[in-house]
Amino acid sequence: MMRLNKYLASAGIASRRKCDDLITAGRIKVNGKVVSELGTRIDETADEVRYDNRVVKFDKQYKYILLNKPTGYVSTVKDEYRRPTVVDLVPVENRVFPVGRLDYDTSGLLLLTNDGQLTNLLLHPKYKVEKIYHVLLDKLIKPVARYHLEQGIELEGKRTGPCKIEQIRVIDNCSLLEIRIREGRNRQIRKMFDAYGYRVESLDRIGFGPLTLSGLKRGEWRPLTRFEIAKLKEYMSRYGQD
Repeated sequence: MMRLNKYLASAGIASRRKCDDLITAGRIKVNGKVVSELGTRIDETADEVRYDNRVVKFDKQYKYILLNKPTGYVSTVKDEYRRPTVVDLVPVENRVFPVGRLDYDTSGLLLLTNDGQLTNLLLHPKYKVEKIYHVLLDKLIKPVARYHLEQGIELEGKRTGPCKIEQIRVIDNCSLLEIRIREGRNRQIRKMFDAYGYRVESLDRIGFGPLTLSGLKRGEWRPLTRFEIAKLKEYMSRYGQD
């Protein structure tokens, strides 16, 4: 027997928390009946589960895709404005979903998978998975601004966590920085620098947990190697769930 929210997440519908919202909203049926009680368990080998009346299949053949996302793509499966999505770049048989989001105008490392349980772990804020970005500013960063940003600042009523900022080099009197951050609030890096009067000219993610782009060119993708999958699961193993 398996919890319904875990079944839905493992099938790639959404994170467990979001799946709980779908359940309480009455959008999930088990064997033809709406189930709205959290904690419901099902027999994943016998029960039929539907989401908005579409059968949800539990696929244990997990896929793990590493993509070097270009700008000009949204990190969703479908977009209401019909903009190109990252899924358009990854034509694989098994349906995969982006783990988190990179903004339309942000490039770099994006993981796509149908492993809902791992996705839930990687995105849960309490696990603080490290993300590494290269950030090009519109001018040179001042040491005092860098210090305050590294310590954490008030942003939209909530303090940001500590981060690490290193200046890689100066390009045309502008700072190219590497920032290591363990949060994922909406457009956080851009808003952090904007709070101190800096405009982010380009933002590129180069690391996510133990994963790196490993020479992938912009717009290219490849399956994770067995070693990378093992490293990723080892990285998250201490956060295993029931």
